[in-house]
Amino acid sequence: MKFQSTAVLASIALVAAAAPAFAQAPAKPSVVIVHGAFADGSDWAKFIPLLQAKGVNVVAVQNPLTSLEDDLAATQRALAAQPGKVVLVGHSWGGVVITQAGDDPKVSGLVYVAALAPDAGQAGGELGKAYPPAPGFAHITADAAGYLKMTQEGIAKHFAQDLPAKTTAVMTATQGPINGKAFEQKVTVAAWKTKPSWFIVSSRDHMIQPAQQTAMAATIGAKVTTLNASHVPQQSQPAQVAAVILDAVNSAK
Repeated sequence: MKFQSTAVLASIALVAAAAPAFAQAPAKPSVVIVHGAFADGSDWAKFIPLLQAKGVNVVAVQNPLTSLEDDLAATQRALAAQPGKVVLVGHSWGGVVITQAGDDPKVSGLVYVAALAPDAGQAGGELGKAYPPAPGFAHITADAAGYLKMTQEGIAKHFAQDLPAKTTAVMTATQGPINGKAFEQKVTVAAWKTKPSWFIVSSRDHMIQPAQQTAMAATIGAKVTTLNASHVPQQSQPAQVAAVILDAVNSAK
């Protein structure tokens, strides 16, 4: 009986020792979202609650859009604040930012949403030269300081043509002007070379040619999802965008 009691006590001790390991199972990666030009963090307002409902922590970076360096710094601060792994998401110009910021060891995967995906040594503005100018470019204006904005017609008919007029009016009012020189600044590293990537191609995009998006996705070896959407699928098809990002979250290693 004494032998059996000792064995039982030993078994209990082993279970107790193992319990913390089960209690401390790793949490899901956080999702850090980097918005593009002519936008701000509210661009993701429809999408964020869908991930939060799945228990995913989401942080939307507020890019100053003053330079690539400044946007990188804002994104790096957001990454540093996360407790564990991160899926880094970039829309449009935000793709340039995540291409470099994604080199952070916390980043487990990259998601490009109708985004630019440069190689090391490339600037975002270089990537579309092999394609006809996208229709939305005709609706970009510059101020005396070189900051670029889109006209209300441009937002309504070319940036977010699959959204209601009331929504595009708000988007016009809240857009973040971007310093045009940012498109000339080159990334020094391409994180997609070492991190798994996903790419949402918008087939009705008037800002980045869909053929260009498809080519970039192939170059970076991304898992591709094509949506019949404008340049802002996170607003017109948030559930479909959330599904792609959840795939990246659930694939984290």
